[in-house]
Amino acid sequence: MVLNVLSRFFTRDLAIDLGTANTLVFARGEGIVLDEPSIVAVRAADSTLVAVGTAAKAMLGRTPGNVSVVRPLKDGVIADLRMAQTMLHAFIARAHGRERTRLKSRVVVGVPSGITQVERRAVRESALHGGAREVYLVVEPVAAAIGAGLPISEAGGNLIVTIGGGTTEVAVLSLSGVVHCESLRTAGDEMDEAVAQYVRKHHNLLIGERQAEAVKLALGSACRVDDESRKMIVKGRDLVSGFPKTITVTEEEIREALREPVTAIVHTVRACLERTPPELAADIVERGIVMSGGGAQLRGLDQLLRLETGLAVTIADDPLTCAVRGIGRMLDEIELLRKVAIPS
Repeated sequence: MVLNVLSRFFTRDLAIDLGTANTLVFARGEGIVLDEPSIVAVRAADSTLVAVGTAAKAMLGRTPGNVSVVRPLKDGVIADLRMAQTMLHAFIARAHGRERTRLKSRVVVGVPSGITQVERRAVRESALHGGAREVYLVVEPVAAAIGAGLPISEAGGNLIVTIGGGTTEVAVLSLSGVVHCESLRTAGDEMDEAVAQYVRKHHNLLIGERQAEAVKLALGSACRVDDESRKMIVKGRDLVSGFPKTITVTEEEIREALREPVTAIVHTVRACLERTPPELAADIVERGIVMSGGGAQLRGLDQLLRLETGLAVTIADDPLTCAVRGIGRMLDEIELLRKVAIPS
C-alpha cells in the first residue's frame, strides 16, 4: 500500500494508444503529452536512430540510400519488433521529458481486439524495453468506448465503431467486456492507398503516401453531403513522360476511389449487428452507434451508416484522441483496468 502511494510521486504512469498511423501518449494527471506519427527513420548500415515521429514522416520518399524510413506497425499490429522497441523507447523518453523518475512507469497500451498471443508478447516486450515497470494491454474498442463516455460497465449493449490507420473494429460491449467484435484490416491506410491507385489508373500520375493522405483529408467522402463540388491540385510524377506533373481532382473522383474500403467498413458493421444477441440488439436500437478514430471523420460516413443500418449514428467528441483518453482514465481507476485488461 505504501509502495503504491509512493509510486504516485516518483513515477509518471502513461497510457499509450499504439496506432498504425499515429501514437498518442497520455500522462496521468496531465493529459495528452505526445501525438506523433508511428514512423522511425534509421541508418541502413547500423540501424542508428535518425528521427522519430513527425520528423521521420517528413522524410517519407525523400531520403538518400543510406537512410530508411520504417513504419513498425502494419494493420494495427507490430510488424518490426526492433523498430517498434526503438520507437516506443523514444516516445516514452520524450513523454517523461526532463522529469527524472526513481521508479519505472506503469504503462497501459491499447491494442486491436484480434491481436494474437505472439503479437501481445511483442507489444509487452516493446513497452518493457522502453522503460515500463508494469504493462497492461487493453483492446481498442473498449478504450474508445470508455473515452467516448459509454456506460460499458452496465448490463446493456453498446456498439462502437473504431476506424484507425490500420484496422476497423466494430464491437458490441456489455458488463465491461466484448460480447462480439468484427475486425477488418481496412481503414485509413487502405483509403490512402485507394486514392493513390485511383490517381495512378485514371490520371497516369504517381503520388506518394503524404500526398494521397492530404487528398483524402481534403476531398474524401463516403456519400454526397452537399451540392458543393470541391477540387484540389495534386502534384506527382507523370508515368508516361517521367516528368513532374500537376493535375486537378474532384470530390466525386475521390469518393469513387474510396468506394471499396468504405463499402467494406459498412459490411463489417452490418455483420456485427447480425451476430448481436437479441437483448443487446434492442439496447443498440435505443442507444445507436458511436464512431471513433480518425476514419470516423470521413465526410458523410455517419450518414451512410445511418442509411444502411437504420440506427442513430454519432461521432464521439474528438474521435482522434478518444481511445487514448479512455486508456488514460484507467490509470486512475485500477479496478476498471483489472476488469478490462487482456490476461497475460
